[in-house]
Amino acid sequence: MEKQISSGEEDGSGEKGLLHTWRGYSYSTTPERVLLSRPVLQAALGANHGVLLVEGGQVYSFGELPWKQNQTSSVATEPVLEAVLSEQHVVFVAAGSAHSGVVTEDGGVHMWGENAHGQCGLLGLSVIPNPTPVGVLDSEFTPPQTVKILEVACGDQHTLALSSKHEVWAWGSGCQLGLNTSTFPVWKPQKVEPLAGRHVLQVACGTAHSLAVVRSSEALVPRKPPQDKCGQCHQLLYTMTDKEDHVIISDGHHCPLGVELDSSGTKSALEGSPEQVQQGKSSPTEPVPSMPTQIPRSPTSSTIPESTLLPDSTPASEPQIQVPASSQEPVEPTLEVSTEHEAPVANEEVCVEASESCTLEPDSCRAPGGKYSPFPDEQAVKAYLKRLSDHALAEHVAKTPSTLHSAQLSSDPADPFTSDPLIPVAQSVTPMGSALNNLVVSCASAVGERVVSTYEALSLRKVIGYWAPGEGRERVEERLRLEEPMQGKKSSSLGDIREEEAELSRRLSLPGLLSQDNAAFEVTVWASYSTSEVSPRLLRRTSRPRARAIPLTPGGIPEADAHLPSLQTEVWSWGRGQEGQLGHGDLLPRLQPVCVKSLNGKEVLRVAAGAHHSLALTAQSQVFSWGCNTSGQLGHMESPTSFPHLAKLSDGIRVWDIGAGQQHTLLLADGDCMQPILYYSGQQVKEVAEQTQEEEQTGEYTQQPVLLPFCMNLGYVSSVCAGGWTCAALTDRNVMGFIASLHELAAAERKYYCKLSNIKSLLLQPLLKLDSLSSGLGQSTAGLLQNLIGRLSRLSQLTGQNSASLTTFLRRSRDIRGLVILDDAHLFLDTYSEYCSAVGDLLVMGGFLALVKPCHDVFGKGAEVVQRLSECSEEGLPLADVLSHLFYLPIKHLHEYGRLLLKLATCYEVSSVDYQKLQDACSKYESMALHLKRRRKEAECTLHFWKSFPGKMTDSLRKPSRRLICESSNKALTLQNAGRFSVNWFMLFNDALVHAQFSTHHIFPLATLWVEPISEENTGLYGLKVTSPEETFTLLASSPAEKAKWFRSINQAVEQALSGLGHDGIPPTTGVTQRTDPPISRTASYTFYKDSRLKEATYEGRWVSGKPHGRGVVKWLDGRMYTGAFKNGLEDGFGDYVVPNKNLNSCDHYQGQWKDGKMHGFGTFRYSSGEVYEGSFQDNMRHGHGMLRSGKLNSTSPSVFIGQWQYDKKSGYGVFDDITRGEKYMGMWLDDQRQGNGVVVTQFGLYYEGAFSNNKMMGTGVLLSEDDTTFEGEFSEDWTLNGKGMLTMPNGDYIEGSFSGVWGTGLKMSGSYYKPSLYDSDKEKAHALKLGRLAVHSEEKWKAVFVECWNRLGCDHPGQGQTTTAWDNIAVALTANLRQQRDSPELLSRSHHKTLESLECIPHHVGPVTLEVYHTIRRYLVKACDTPLHPLGRLVETLVSVYRMTYVGVGANRRLLPQAVNEIKSYLSRIFQLVRFLFPDLPEEGGSLADPPKETGGSDPAGKQLESPKPGCVVSSSALLLPVLLPRLYPPLFTLYALEKEKEDDVYWECVLRLNKQPDLALLTFLGVQQKFWPVTVTVHGEKQQVLSSTKDACFASAVETLQQISTTFTPSDKLQVIQLTFEEITQQVLALLKQDFLWSMDDLFPVFLFVVLRARIRNLGSEVSLIEDLMDPCVQHGEHGIMFTTLKACYYQIQHEKVT
Repeated sequence: MEKQISSGEEDGSGEKGLLHTWRGYSYSTTPERVLLSRPVLQAALGANHGVLLVEGGQVYSFGELPWKQNQTSSVATEPVLEAVLSEQHVVFVAAGSAHSGVVTEDGGVHMWGENAHGQCGLLGLSVIPNPTPVGVLDSEFTPPQTVKILEVACGDQHTLALSSKHEVWAWGSGCQLGLNTSTFPVWKPQKVEPLAGRHVLQVACGTAHSLAVVRSSEALVPRKPPQDKCGQCHQLLYTMTDKEDHVIISDGHHCPLGVELDSSGTKSALEGSPEQVQQGKSSPTEPVPSMPTQIPRSPTSSTIPESTLLPDSTPASEPQIQVPASSQEPVEPTLEVSTEHEAPVANEEVCVEASESCTLEPDSCRAPGGKYSPFPDEQAVKAYLKRLSDHALAEHVAKTPSTLHSAQLSSDPADPFTSDPLIPVAQSVTPMGSALNNLVVSCASAVGERVVSTYEALSLRKVIGYWAPGEGRERVEERLRLEEPMQGKKSSSLGDIREEEAELSRRLSLPGLLSQDNAAFEVTVWASYSTSEVSPRLLRRTSRPRARAIPLTPGGIPEADAHLPSLQTEVWSWGRGQEGQLGHGDLLPRLQPVCVKSLNGKEVLRVAAGAHHSLALTAQSQVFSWGCNTSGQLGHMESPTSFPHLAKLSDGIRVWDIGAGQQHTLLLADGDCMQPILYYSGQQVKEVAEQTQEEEQTGEYTQQPVLLPFCMNLGYVSSVCAGGWTCAALTDRNVMGFIASLHELAAAERKYYCKLSNIKSLLLQPLLKLDSLSSGLGQSTAGLLQNLIGRLSRLSQLTGQNSASLTTFLRRSRDIRGLVILDDAHLFLDTYSEYCSAVGDLLVMGGFLALVKPCHDVFGKGAEVVQRLSECSEEGLPLADVLSHLFYLPIKHLHEYGRLLLKLATCYEVSSVDYQKLQDACSKYESMALHLKRRRKEAECTLHFWKSFPGKMTDSLRKPSRRLICESSNKALTLQNAGRFSVNWFMLFNDALVHAQFSTHHIFPLATLWVEPISEENTGLYGLKVTSPEETFTLLASSPAEKAKWFRSINQAVEQALSGLGHDGIPPTTGVTQRTDPPISRTASYTFYKDSRLKEATYEGRWVSGKPHGRGVVKWLDGRMYTGAFKNGLEDGFGDYVVPNKNLNSCDHYQGQWKDGKMHGFGTFRYSSGEVYEGSFQDNMRHGHGMLRSGKLNSTSPSVFIGQWQYDKKSGYGVFDDITRGEKYMGMWLDDQRQGNGVVVTQFGLYYEGAFSNNKMMGTGVLLSEDDTTFEGEFSEDWTLNGKGMLTMPNGDYIEGSFSGVWGTGLKMSGSYYKPSLYDSDKEKAHALKLGRLAVHSEEKWKAVFVECWNRLGCDHPGQGQTTTAWDNIAVALTANLRQQRDSPELLSRSHHKTLESLECIPHHVGPVTLEVYHTIRRYLVKACDTPLHPLGRLVETLVSVYRMTYVGVGANRRLLPQAVNEIKSYLSRIFQLVRFLFPDLPEEGGSLADPPKETGGSDPAGKQLESPKPGCVVSSSALLLPVLLPRLYPPLFTLYALEKEKEDDVYWECVLRLNKQPDLALLTFLGVQQKFWPVTVTVHGEKQQVLSSTKDACFASAVETLQQISTTFTPSDKLQVIQLTFEEITQQVLALLKQDFLWSMDDLFPVFLFVVLRARIRNLGSEVSLIEDLMDPCVQHGEHGIMFTTLKACYYQIQHEKVT
């Protein structure tokens, strides 16, 4: 290999990606530069060879390559291109002892090299000379799917691959594969099942062990409360046995369905949720199989025959591994005692505690984030236990929900911080889990007294051990040293440990409770703000989740939004462990991945595996190492080496990349200089060629990592790797200062993260362990401190993630576009802003002053720790200021971001996009830093102000988020017209303007404050007018400058309060200036205190100049609520009003229009009594047309009134349907009483019309019964005859005289009886004509409905007003409704929406109305009447509903037919009046339309004008409006016709049925149809057939069908059209017969038409005829249609009187 020693910047050929390799660490060592034409992106070293990935995705190999067959020498001095891969774009390379692997861009794997153990994944070949694809197939799918791979790792005899789904696949040989198999080699890649479903981030391979970094499951799985039942067999997990002298609570539940899986397991392996599997233990009584004897007990022998590790010989299951219940794994009798939810402890696991004087607790005993802080004092424990024995606890348990499970999941067991409120109000006691609760309660009395005495005997502080990293590393080491003697025991059988356990429980002397093997008792107490736990010894066996306090690293951080790496990681290891390289504290192998508990929460980012040792790099730039340390490769001299320990590095050295080789470790770190530095620990390699392997291994070694002196010459090292005896470093030269700036940015972030971690561990943790902290601070300050700690944790986590991301960025891509700090700047800015607010809030409330005493208590008088952390340069500052300085340190770091981004920007062209991006981000960070500085100053000023402010008011006004902006203590601002002796002090805060007088003060919230300057011209005063919702006052300033200052300050404060930024105001981004004046119109919330109507009500919504205006909600204290529109402070527009009714336990609810604060316009009022009124209101009263339904809600038809109201009373015409009495009244009302003329019909067919007075039938009236018995005369009460009258019988006999009595009972009478002669029929006629005379005239009906329509068009009285105004009102109504429809599209159908759009076009025309214009108007009216949003449509809809209300049900009485017909006619004339008002040029009823101007005049038109006008050319209300109105009124109207014509129709129908029995020819003969009109052939189903004597229903069939359609039409004109078509059909058929022109005479036509009518079989022909007759257009009567109609009518009468001869 050509050697080129590169010193400094001498070589200019490559700027980046230079590779240097070397061996050992002596001063003579010089790195060799590996020469390549392209920059190296990644290097990997094996035992004696290396693989390089260069830019462009090509791969080179160098070193000893014995598998290359064609080469003369197997040692490649120069890097050799792997030509086979030249087609592929490789993205990742890896090297094992003697094999290599690469990953291509599409996720494929290629392997080559030694394959004797299947490590290349290719069957049948012991050596693979060239890269060959390896298929990784997932057979869970059919057909199997190819798995996309991200990276591979190669060991000695095995290979691991990490898939894009973050699962691990393995192949090769040995237990380090983690596969559940005993047959090796494994040729085909298989998934490592225990890690399936977890999110694996990285894998590493040693010679015979494997490591993986896994995203912590706690980061993914939300906590669930613990269970009381087994997740599989549903038995209780806790049982209680009552012995004479003690109670045993046992958790020894043994699930018959097999070992339950541990709950941290994934859902993929278990169908169901993780909580179903809480208990992972086997029964305590189960025999424990002893360990296979072949496993060596001493850590010296290093080989384990594979055969001994068969899975079936393994005892109880490893708790943390998630596997199918059938399989078992190797036992791990370690020293772990898990109190976590994630890993329930198997009973076989043992916690060994020394005697009381020394509590042994490895750090794996700690629950993540759990806080074992001592009880406040022994007294509290006694008190608690006393309470426990009381039965009162039962009630307490019932009432206290299990609050303990709300604690978030933690990733940092060392951080005892909680984000719940720090201080529970009382020291409540909450035993966990309901089953346990009941047990604790029930055994309390039995146990209570004994427990108390036991606690006195124990020193609690010793029993409840608590350890956190902040307490210094000495204790850890001390503990681990103490553990070392246990090493031997660990591999022995479990029997003697059991004995020891029993002995210990005797020492604890808790009779009856712990002497039982399966006893457990759990007590959890909330004491001050920490979770105190009774000795873990007592709690160990319950293996329930502890009440977790919330750690400094909040779990619920939206990591995804920032594309940031996770800090919540775990390290899992498996394989051989004879050197302790698995890190579990023993030397046993593991067949399947097991979590290294002691690294949980250490924020491990990367792992590296040497031959027999392992390294883990944390986010805090520390390195943990464990495993073989024969050459000092661990970088420390701690023991046992089977636990992870920190490598010894001097302070200020922050490691950020690691490499591990055969017996050495290489670290890349930040030092004090700009360039990264390299450290080496392990074997010194002698560079003598003849040395043999054995001699080499006896070289020197290091006690701790040593600095490699040549690292400064290499330039900027971006990553390192090690393998075999070799080290390699990838370096970059500093291109235009770019590389240096990047390194500086990353180093600064790493340093800053370490700083934040130190603040947490050295300052906050010790403080929070202080018992008296919360009592000393007081509840509110403690809450603020809590909040600050939470925000600091969030900031710290973000920084840690960013530093990890920057480190990766240096190692991989250098594209500036990937920088999180640029892409997600908002995330950083928001986090800093929130953090700064939290510090400011604590400062303002005097929190730092309050923290002084606790600091002295914890850190001593000088509190050097605080001084040192705060980096405060000034001497002799008070401690409170030092603390405040310390917590404001992060703001400085924002400046640092700005500076470094600017530095990076200078490396780019000014015009480039990247420059712009960096420049923008830089200015964002800079402006945020300045903004936060300003906020700090505000907070400090506010604190100073509170110190000087009179005390009594301070308490009520001082709030954490409140900042002072300015105040008028200098008398610069006074109140106008204030008394001479009054004191007025104004203070402007960021949320309110406070006006203080002697002892009172008033607060004006800024959101509802309007301020305007008063012009100085006339007054010479410098005034400001301040408007609030209930007060307006004038402030006088002492000078124009003061006035301007206050004006500006108030406006800015209001603007900020409105933008919702409050004191968190985000600084305006560059170039955007903030508005100086806040808007006059705004949205805000306000509670009234004066206003009589709104007193103590809260309004939320839009405001304009101090008055509610726009949409809003008012809530009164008594429960009333209005939601809707406001105008000038009053309800105006559409609104919703609810008034609770206490007595009926329901609400009055009004929905509708308001005006000037009152109900006004159309609305619906649902009364709490169940009544509903729908209609018009005025001044909060029912006024106008409306409908009231009353009766119980559950009754289907309550009584209903529909009609006119005046001032809340029924007045005018109305219809009242009394369901209970079965009567309907149609007539006049006055003051809620029937008064005037009216009609009553009953369900029994009685009919009364006449006068009413005082709600009774009183005066002259006519009464008819169903059988036509009639009484005309005087009435005194309902149905009571009293006075003169005439009673007529159905046969025409009548009595005249005076009558008295109630109709239907016996009538008393005195008078004359008449029997008219046959010829005296005049009387009868007179009677028939009189009906309807005493009813209300149809023009008088529903006046209110029409008046409202006129009002909507802007006319006070019908016909008086401006047409233009009317059109404007229509346009406004439609637009408003369209807008409402846009807001809530579900209200209208699509066709409705189209109708609305088409109505926006108004048919305008000038001059006389021609036929074309007339049709346009007609089409417009059809559409207008089609939507209730148009005034005309609203009118039609109302008329239809009142008409139906009147004539349906009881109102379907045949006597009402004339009134019903007249009512329709009056509708027509009154609507026509409206139409003519809207279209003034329309001729009046019966007038002719103008002819369209003709171009060519001739004699012909003149001749035609002599004829009668054509039906289409005459304007009539019926032609124009009946098509719109009649279809909707048709059902009730036709029912009345059918009732009226019932008898006639029956006669007619009987005749039709009889005559229709005859065949066609017979019937034609019978009717006298002339022979020549008889059809000879008829077409049936398309075939011509001869008409025979038996043919039936075939002749004139098309005419018959046409006539039948008369029943399907509504309007008379349509029905006449049908008749005309029928005539035409008959004519067509006759013409076809006669084959010559032909004119009908009535004598010929009538019989044929009669035949058609008979065959048409129209059931209610009489009703159809009458309807046409009554409603037919008068101008048609004498035309063609009229004659045809007469023919039909004649047929009807003819059929009735037909005699069959």
